[in-house]
Amino acid sequence: MSSRTMALGAMIRVAPEKPTHAVCVLGTKTQLDVFSSAPKDCTSFSTSASPGVVVRVTNSPPAKKNSTGSSKWPLDPELEVTLKMNAASRSTSDQKVQISYFRPKGSPVQALLYLTGIEISLHADVTRTGKLKPTRTLKDQTTWTWGPRGQGAILLVNCDKDTPKASTMDCEDDVVLNHKGGSLISKYELVLGPEQPSHSLKLPGGRHKADFYVEGLAFPDAGFPGLISLTASLLDTSNLELPEVLLFQDSVVFRVAPWIMTPNTQPPQEVYVCRIFENDDFLKSVSALAKKAKCKLIVCPEEENNDDQWMQDEMEIGYIQAPSKTLPVVFDSPRNRGLKEFPIQRVLGPDFGYVTRRPQTGMVTGLDSFGNLEVSPPVIVGEKKYPLGRILIGDSSYPSTQSREMHQVLQDFLGAQQVQAPVKLYSDWLFVGHVDEFLSFVPAPDRKGFRLLLASPRSCYKLFQQQQQEGHGEALLFEGIKRKKQKIKDILSNKTLQKENSYVESCIDWNREVLKRELGLEEGDIIDLPQLFRIKENSRKLLKAEALFPNMVNMLVLGKHLGIPKPFGPIIHGRCCLEEEVRSLLEPLGLHCTFIDDFYDYHMLHGEVHCGTNVRRKPFSFKWWHMVP
Repeated sequence: MSSRTMALGAMIRVAPEKPTHAVCVLGTKTQLDVFSSAPKDCTSFSTSASPGVVVRVTNSPPAKKNSTGSSKWPLDPELEVTLKMNAASRSTSDQKVQISYFRPKGSPVQALLYLTGIEISLHADVTRTGKLKPTRTLKDQTTWTWGPRGQGAILLVNCDKDTPKASTMDCEDDVVLNHKGGSLISKYELVLGPEQPSHSLKLPGGRHKADFYVEGLAFPDAGFPGLISLTASLLDTSNLELPEVLLFQDSVVFRVAPWIMTPNTQPPQEVYVCRIFENDDFLKSVSALAKKAKCKLIVCPEEENNDDQWMQDEMEIGYIQAPSKTLPVVFDSPRNRGLKEFPIQRVLGPDFGYVTRRPQTGMVTGLDSFGNLEVSPPVIVGEKKYPLGRILIGDSSYPSTQSREMHQVLQDFLGAQQVQAPVKLYSDWLFVGHVDEFLSFVPAPDRKGFRLLLASPRSCYKLFQQQQQEGHGEALLFEGIKRKKQKIKDILSNKTLQKENSYVESCIDWNREVLKRELGLEEGDIIDLPQLFRIKENSRKLLKAEALFPNMVNMLVLGKHLGIPKPFGPIIHGRCCLEEEVRSLLEPLGLHCTFIDDFYDYHMLHGEVHCGTNVRRKPFSFKWWHMVP
């Protein structure tokens, strides 16, 4: 650099004594001080510049023309003089600005400024249109804002595996994907972060271009709000005896895209299920339902599931999204049973991402399985909109030495995504303890576009009382299966069972009120499905509730096609009265009910159809960055 090199953003000061040299970055506006070093007897000035330089004077009265026809302004410090370079230099100091100072009498005095114009810019999709724009065009390039008119780039975690045989996800290898061309580019020696916050790159003389690529390595979580700032700084290091001089700085702020769940109301795309010993009939029923819904069926073979058929508990399939790309991502639960390798070995792959959270301390319980993780359809609560719905997790009603909670590491992750504000429900009263044991959502053509389904002992007793009044008290529950039959009249006269179900009803009613409040629901948005429970002692000698007959709310929802656990209810006029009641509640919504026999392979093991299946659904059309958390 020459005798005087000024930093961008600081004032460039010129003086008549000797030429000033400065470096300017194309397209940026730089303040020019023509006043502080002006000769004392001068009263006005004019400027002239090379073709690649634009000089502007603002906050001034109309300029006067001098004898050469150029504009002349008074030497008033209130004036603002700026310059901007529009063309890159071919050599050092090849552009010039001349300032002429005028006295009332005598010859003008000249001050010369020699400029070197270089082009440095970070380009990112700051307007979220899928098109790259220079960040310097932003009014405020250091913040990331939500909403339809918000600004700031979005970064996807590169959590898929483009090379299936690779041992790690793409974000864990030593290359960065060039999304523009699809090729792989070697990373620098160290990833930028707390241990190495910057990387130096020497720029040789002449025309030179350096491309940088960035990928997300981690999702938002506790301690990481998801914001990443990337700054390019131009430094003058020519004077070895002094520290470097900052000439220019450009920044871009990214937000890492959140992991998003999809509710039952989103169109289904793929259905996952396990093959286990003697569940052929169940598989055939699920396969037929998937075919009706035009979904792909993916079956995990016996040798890969290790007799663990609980596909819903093992994983939850969501997605991540940027304006240019949407990627399905499987969230792997920490339960680590027979299916523990399935998400990473069979789901993770090219354009299918993976994420998990493993507790470092504390015990993993049944509430950490993902049957205990659901999400509502989009809702409006008062004036607050949740266009991507709200996550629902189950926990205990209050903490105690005997209660179970979803592990904090999972709750932290879900809350940190910001776009589906989690709601805690009371589920620890159940034997397994999952929210999908007492609730589900189905699409509907009216009201809010869906119905909340709740298991309801009250409605079951009402149905059985009606059947007894009509002379069907002798009709049998569990007819057709190897199980002790129970007459309707005996169920209604069983005082212990009544007390147990009164307790269950109070637990569900607690959740009913929470759901109404947190999802903005009215009674008309809720459908009660008849269901009875019984109280049983679990392995910890605690009394918990389990379904007396197959739990119909624990259903597989594939668009308008519902795979409902076959309840084996009392047969009246040749039809199961429980099935007929459910049909009368759901079919007016345009839904098609298929009752699937899951009694021996699922119900007897404390699970049902929903527990044994999983679904990848179409992402929301609503863009998450348009909302205001």
